[in-house]
Amino acid sequence: QVQLVESGGGLVQAGGSLRLSCAASGRAFSNYAMGWFRQAPGKERQFVAAIRWSGRQTYYADSVKGRFTISGDNAKNTVALQMNSLKPEDTAVYYCAAGTGRAGIWRAYRNYDYDYWGQGTQVSVSS
Repeated sequence: QVQLVESGGGLVQAGGSLRLSCAASGRAFSNYAMGWFRQAPGKERQFVAAIRWSGRQTYYADSVKGRFTISGDNAKNTVALQMNSLKPEDTAVYYCAAGTGRAGIWRAYRNYDYDYWGQGTQVSVSS
């Protein structure tokens, strides 16, 4: 059974930092890309960041570039999201995801390119 388990969410003041972690289990993920998405109340789920194990390429949404950093340890099947300079608009439930794309094509920002999802962890940033 494939599981993605997020941890590290919480409440922080604007300008602060949080580090989210995602532990993946249940299969080999060496051919998968790992991503983070977030969903605020009343809004659609949106892409935050992703990493490909092969080549170690990273991808970021414009809204988090320069503030967030994604990293991964494919030997341990873990992915982290370091979030600095947090803003109130970063408040959301953050989800970890793993995927290989569709028809051989994967795009970091497309949520339907991900096959597995975690339950999410709440991040709240106060002003």
